[in-house]
Amino acid sequence: MSTDGSRPIPLPAVSRRRALAAVVAVFAAAGCAAGERTAAPPSVVTTPAGPPPATPDAPLRIAYGPGPDHIGDLYLPERGAAPYPVVVMVHGGGWSQWRDLADTAANSTALARHGVAVWNIEYRRVRGGGGWPSTLADADDAVEALATVVQERSGHRLDLERVHVAGHSAGGHLAAWVAGRHTLPPTAPGAQPRVRPRSATLMAGVFDLELAVTRGHDAFVRALLDGAPDEVPDRYRIASPIAHLPVGIRIDALHGDADQVVSIEQSRRYIAAARAAGDNAHMHELPGVTHADFLDVGSPAWAAAQRVILHNIDTLD
Repeated sequence: MSTDGSRPIPLPAVSRRRALAAVVAVFAAAGCAAGERTAAPPSVVTTPAGPPPATPDAPLRIAYGPGPDHIGDLYLPERGAAPYPVVVMVHGGGWSQWRDLADTAANSTALARHGVAVWNIEYRRVRGGGGWPSTLADADDAVEALATVVQERSGHRLDLERVHVAGHSAGGHLAAWVAGRHTLPPTAPGAQPRVRPRSATLMAGVFDLELAVTRGHDAFVRALLDGAPDEVPDRYRIASPIAHLPVGIRIDALHGDADQVVSIEQSRRYIAAARAAGDNAHMHELPGVTHADFLDVGSPAWAAAQRVILHNIDTLD
């Protein structure tokens, strides 16, 4: 439910699969595991020749940089007319190497079935070449790649005036940071972006990194920024979305009141600060929802997040 008093947003019907490749990919991805990783990695089509073969179930893998983690999977819908609105999906996992973009593969497929293109991005993580500032720089580069290599590989089927961003946990942090990076100082990573989202849907995210360390003793944040707030204060200011408001777009934060991983206060404080700064910001507190529930595409948590994403696409574009 939404704490801003808005009415429930109706969920559009799911389209049928219309290509044999999509059916094959479904069988390849069957046998989802329970818990945080809810789906096996999908089949990835890499053939560059001819029309883009990507579908909701068989994404097109695209490199946006030189490293092995500079990749993303592009999901294209099988219905609706191009150019398509785009959702940039950002996975979580504590900015750590032990999680990857497979975590949000099922979420990406679900959205693509509603006529939306999804760019599910990877980035360098801690202990894998990531951390400060490369994790932030990669998130920026992946979004900026929509205007170049991703658009080209899509067959120019993407509407870059209708880009939205969504993320879970650490990915919620990066999604919020991407949404506000145009407010950063010129020398900061990600400053002066070419591609800017029209909305941000943030699931169980971390937005005040200093608070996460000083009150929550968050070792993941310390590893990301390679130090404590009193040791590298500038990094905390640049990397904390709460320090870069207003962002000038719609923000929706969804958080379960049963989350034992990231405190719901992170979302409450961020939305309160965004509203105070004049942003169109909305807090959705979900009773009984835990941290990993958003990754289960059959859960009420994901249904709520998907409704918000699709509503924003329908009403803001």
